Amino acid sequence: MANPTAAMLVIGDEILSGRTRDANMHHLAGRLTEVGIDLREVRVVADDRPAIVAALRALSAAFDHVFTSGGIGPTHDDITADCVAEAMAARIDVREDARALLAAHYDRQGLEFTAARMRMARIPDGATLIDNPVSVAPGFSLGNVHVMAGVPSIFTAMVASLLPTLTGGEPLRSVTVRIDRGEGDVAAPLGDLAARFDDLAFGSYPFQRDGRYGTNIVIRGTDGDRLAAAEADLRRLFPGVAA
Repeated sequence: MANPTAAMLVIGDEILSGRTRDANMHHLAGRLTEVGIDLREVRVVADDRPAIVAALRALSAAFDHVFTSGGIGPTHDDITADCVAEAMAARIDVREDARALLAAHYDRQGLEFTAARMRMARIPDGATLIDNPVSVAPGFSLGNVHVMAGVPSIFTAMVASLLPTLTGGEPLRSVTVRIDRGEGDVAAPLGDLAARFDDLAFGSYPFQRDGRYGTNIVIRGTDGDRLAAAEADLRRLFPGVAA
């Protein structure tokens, strides 16, 4: 049975302007690999409502899961929750359980629970909250869309809260073989090998070190025996140069 599929939607002008370097995609990809959910696509969109809604609808229809990061804070440009509600045809308003979490948090901090902070309690009807042990303001899941914060420490904590609730498949495994020859020498036999092991994914990554060219071959799949067989055949194709 094939693993569930996923896409990620990264939201924010600051990513597209280069002001902020995104770390969340790298973290999510690694965690999904561990639990057997195949990340197939990542999109980055600006803080533009029509663009976010269109991307959400397209990705939600194409993949089993959609993970978003960014745009659920207290400021005017935090529009992700509203966009998800629109994309999924759900009503959105302040929800009591989310409001209570935030009110208690700001009370403990001795801070005023302002109208801006109240915006973070706006949750679409039918959504399930995603726990946020870092700053309390929750994310949420609505249908197959999972909405999380953009701050990396908070995103990481939310992913840890969310993943145990999702059904994964077989974890993706990989092996890497270094061949001290350029891609031009490796290409033809590697293509033949990939055709024979068409249930595995083969990646070719060239490098140059000390004036010499080489190629790292990465083989990925969920079946450990098939990976071992493909690796053994690869080493036989390049005796004495595979490390």
